[in-house]
Formats: sequence, structure tokens, C-alpha cells
Amino acid sequence: MLATEKKASGESRRVVVVGATGNVGTSVVAALAEDPRVGSILGVARRLPQWSAPRTEWTQADIGRDDLVDLFRGADVVIHLAWLFQPSHNPLITWNTNVGGAIRVFRAVAAARVPALVYASSVGAYSPGPRTRGTREQAVGEDWPTEGWPTASYTREKAYLERSLDAFECAHPELRVVRLRPGFIFKRESASQQRRLFVGPLLPHWLVRPDLVPFIPDLPGLRFQAVHTADVGQAYRLAALSDVRGAFNIAAEPVVDAAMLGTCLGARTVRVPVWPVRAALSLAWHLHLVPASPYLFDGFMQLPLMDISRARTELGWSPRYSAREAVEEFLGGLREGAGMSTAPLVTTTPGGRAREVRTGVGARP
Repeated sequence: MLATEKKASGESRRVVVVGATGNVGTSVVAALAEDPRVGSILGVARRLPQWSAPRTEWTQADIGRDDLVDLFRGADVVIHLAWLFQPSHNPLITWNTNVGGAIRVFRAVAAARVPALVYASSVGAYSPGPRTRGTREQAVGEDWPTEGWPTASYTREKAYLERSLDAFECAHPELRVVRLRPGFIFKRESASQQRRLFVGPLLPHWLVRPDLVPFIPDLPGLRFQAVHTADVGQAYRLAALSDVRGAFNIAAEPVVDAAMLGTCLGARTVRVPVWPVRAALSLAWHLHLVPASPYLFDGFMQLPLMDISRARTELGWSPRYSAREAVEEFLGGLREGAGMSTAPLVTTTPGGRAREVRTGVGARP
């Protein structure tokens, strides 16, 4: 008998959050802890945090090698968030964790007879969006192809897992599977982590102050959707505790472009072609000066805009923060070196920025 069949109406739920200490995981745990329908939360992470939330217990596990079935037994839903963005110079490591680890999570959910799985997909799973010259780009729904961008590890892995979940759902029709596909996710406390993952050690905090950035490059096609992490946490809460199935796009308005970034930083925009920016990033990445690869940049420039109508009407989700508020809060956190007392979000790592350089930017998890 599945766990939901044992639950009386209104009885509290047990939720397992895999990858509970990162940017999204901490907000998901916080959102679940505020819901009276949640009786207990098990946070799973590779490194135990100092931070916690009400009705939350923690366990240390690596999704790539540790037993997960026993951790999942008795749960009403498993939320899978764990993801390794680095090392970009060794995609085999990220593949083994992100793809191999996720498939182990999916199989453990079935083996433990957990009735529901909520998986963290991404806008990065989508194929390039439609382009219409001279008019506003059409936003895509959840039925848009999810073939990613083949040269970037992140988008390739997200697309592969979409196919894996398709097969998993066919093999286990008794399970309720939900996929959330958010845009770029920001909060103040994620700033230090995201600086390490995507920008590297050479960006000084003070340079992000308004009026110190000389200009924002206005690249053709530069636009993306952002959302505050707290709002994403609420989307996962709703997906975990309702009866919805399928995929949901998650993003806030307005669309972020060079003009908005210029306003946030008090900088003018300058029209720049894509190729010199891409060439400079490629050189910096090959020299281990920045962790984000030029292939990720290629995928970023191809992302579609998403229609979030289904999340509003079927999931009952709407963002509290605008995209601009999310971006501004993140930039403020970047200036302050903000973080949290969890291993992924810690403000400074042992050895600081010097160790980031010594160990090879983009060369280690």
C-alpha cells in the first residue's frame, strides 16, 4: 500500500528534501516548515548544516553512492534538488552526480514506494525558443521541446533527465511526478555561492556597487527570466502537497534585459556584438580565470522565455517578488558577500579566494 493510502484526511505529511542546504533547498525547507500540513521534514545533504528549521531533521548522504531507499521509506513525497554545477572543466564528474545520482534517486523513490516525486528541472532543459524578427518573442509553454543545448553540460544533463523521467513515469504510472522548470533563481543569501560557481574569485565585492560599473553590454538576444528563491520555495511546497502532475514553468515578471541591469547598477548600456564577449569568456575559462564555460554562455543566449500560466491556474502559484526585486536583492548580497551557515551557501570557504585560484577555477566540485 502506498503511503498516501495510509494517510487519513488532513493527517500531517512527511517530506524528504534531497539537496536541502543550497540556494533552493534552504527556501524549500523554510516554506515546508511554515505549512501546518507538514509533520516532519528530512533534509538530505552531503555536508550537515548549522542552520535548521522547525520540524526538520538532517541526514548526511551522497546521492551518487549511499543507500537512499531506507531514507525515503515512509515519506509522502521526495523533492529532488541536488545538483553539482562545477567542475565545468570535468563534465564527467557533474554527469555522474547529476544524471547518475538523480536516476538513483528516482529508483529509490520507486523502491521505497513513495507516492510522489517532485524534481528540479530548469528553463535550461528547453530547446532554443522561437524567434520572430521585429516583434516580441513568443513565450513557450510546458509542451515546448526539452532537448537543451547540446554543448553545455548543464543543459545537456537537464535535457537527459527529462527523458529519464519520461521513461520513469511510464514504468511507474502509480507515482505522481512533478517537474518544476524555473528561470534564474536569486536571493541575498545565495550571492557568495553563485559568485563562486559562475563568476569566480577575481570579482571584488566593491565593484558591484551602483555607479562603479562603467557600462552593461547590451548583447543581441540578452534577456532572461528571474525569480526570487523564496517564491520558488513556495512553488515546491505547493507541488509537494497538492495532487498536480506534470511540468510547471516558474518565473516572475518582468523579463530581465540589459536595460534593467543598467538601471539596477546605475550604468549605461552599450550595444556590443556577441562574439567578442564570447571570445573573452572562452579565453578566461581556458585560463581558469572564471568557472562558467563559454558553452554555458551559448546555452544561456538560446534560452526561450516561458509562459507561467499553468503555474498560476493549476498550481495556484504566483510570485511575491518581481524579477527586478530578486536581481536587486542578489546584487546587494553580492556587494556584502552574503551567505548562510550551510556548506554551499557559506560566505567564505576554507582558504578563501586564494584557495579557489590554487585548486583551479572550474576544476573542482
